[in-house]
Amino acid sequence: MIPSSSAMPSSRPTALLFLLLFLASLSLTSSASNSYPNFTTDHQHQLCKTTPFPDLCLDSLKLSISIDTSILSCILRSLDSAISAVSSLSPLISNPAIVESQRGALLDCRELHNATLSSLCRSSSLLRSSSSRAVADARTHLSAALTNRDTCLQGLVGSHGRQAADLVTAWNAAYKYVSNALSLVSHSGGNVHRRRLLSARGFPRWLGRRERRLLESGDYTASAVVTVAADGSGNFTTVGDAVAFAPNNSAERTVIMVRAGVYDENVDIAGYKTNIALLGEGSDVTFIRGSRSVGDGWTTFRSATVAVAGEGFLARDLTIQNIAGPEKYQAVALRINADFSAVYLCTIDGYQDTLYAHSFRQFYRECNVFGTIDFVFGNAAAVFQATNLVAKKPMSGQYNVITSQARDDPDEVTGFSIQNCSVLASDDFAANIGDTKTYLGRPWRLYSTTVFIESYIDDLVDPAGWIQFSPDRGDEGLDTLYYGEYMNSGPGAAVDNRVTWPGFHLMQYEDAYNFTVSVFIYGDMWLDSLSVPYDDGV
Repeated sequence: MIPSSSAMPSSRPTALLFLLLFLASLSLTSSASNSYPNFTTDHQHQLCKTTPFPDLCLDSLKLSISIDTSILSCILRSLDSAISAVSSLSPLISNPAIVESQRGALLDCRELHNATLSSLCRSSSLLRSSSSRAVADARTHLSAALTNRDTCLQGLVGSHGRQAADLVTAWNAAYKYVSNALSLVSHSGGNVHRRRLLSARGFPRWLGRRERRLLESGDYTASAVVTVAADGSGNFTTVGDAVAFAPNNSAERTVIMVRAGVYDENVDIAGYKTNIALLGEGSDVTFIRGSRSVGDGWTTFRSATVAVAGEGFLARDLTIQNIAGPEKYQAVALRINADFSAVYLCTIDGYQDTLYAHSFRQFYRECNVFGTIDFVFGNAAAVFQATNLVAKKPMSGQYNVITSQARDDPDEVTGFSIQNCSVLASDDFAANIGDTKTYLGRPWRLYSTTVFIESYIDDLVDPAGWIQFSPDRGDEGLDTLYYGEYMNSGPGAAVDNRVTWPGFHLMQYEDAYNFTVSVFIYGDMWLDSLSVPYDDGV
């Protein structure tokens, strides 16, 4: 029997809770500080000179009366300042005196604000621990925090009024402390001894015992999982109700089997809905379908048919669509801003901005992604393997762009790695590819990072390969981005006429290896034995 949903935990974590947890952690003494070298005051000045905002860095270090001068202490004091600065934004984004046109953007900012506070406190806790992956994980969380900043500010573009202006100013000021913290962590010199975080039976620790048995046996029967069936034969008739039923902040996996059918709904897997697995009966028979779009007044962030913020997400054997159509502009099918997320044997279908790989570490295997403009975009650290990236026919006068990666800080650990994939034209576009140009990517932000490794590129791709973001931005980012190609094949893979930007690279083996599953997203620590195959290495 499935217990009633009234027995479910209903409390949602708040920014206050994260702050209380963080303050509690301050009482802990960390043995990790012994592994970091001591710094004199002069060293601290030199260290702060390496950050984007040196004066703020020095002010952060002066705020504490601690006489501990280790680099770890400097980093933690910088994080203290970042938490304090970001917390000060709470009254601004909670002010009810806002105009209707700003409400969607403010909802995004509120959600992202809480996510940032969680990431900052999580980073502090990680660095106080003895975890061998503390530095790598902290950098991931701080990179996600900066992505949250950019997403909030992008939503406020075009907003008018005193509150919007005040929020933009305050948001930019507060996140300078986050940028400094990321810089200090990135240049700390802390050793990251990578190890596999596996249980005795070889499964990741975040995978529950019941789900390990399910994955071992392949037994996804109705008696073993929560089921969704549109005809009423399951536990729920909508995916959203099944997600709402799942326990909050669960360390065990909740397996939701979505039976064949079309589910017209928008599914929100919030940050406190952790370790959710959506398993369909096949991407040709199980469809989750929505139609929100910027053209209908939604923000890009909020337009997603399926939006995932809960860590440990897994999707398999289903199709996620946004059917708004090309005339509605940005219309996201799947958005993921959740760490340790994997998507396997799925189809993600839309037009502009189909797949929003927003932040954190993500993996896609044997999927089909359909779209037109920037249809794989965001600032995650994402690896795609054996996946078809399929360009559709755009509106008249438009051109197609496969990727638009949004890394905005040199210390972020983000980018798109497209390995052993295929870049193809859809059936309706294949007969007209001569009328429309298609490019591998364009730089959404200054440090945009995307590589194509050992992939098949069909003849739809323009010989230049890549394109500037827009004419009004000129050469912005062309010397700071990292776009690379390595050992690709197919009629569109010839590099003789590729762009000559300083940031474009014909990669060597060592370059390509840095974008593999184990190095780029530490996938061997969380993908092993998850019934999701992956190739490690080049």
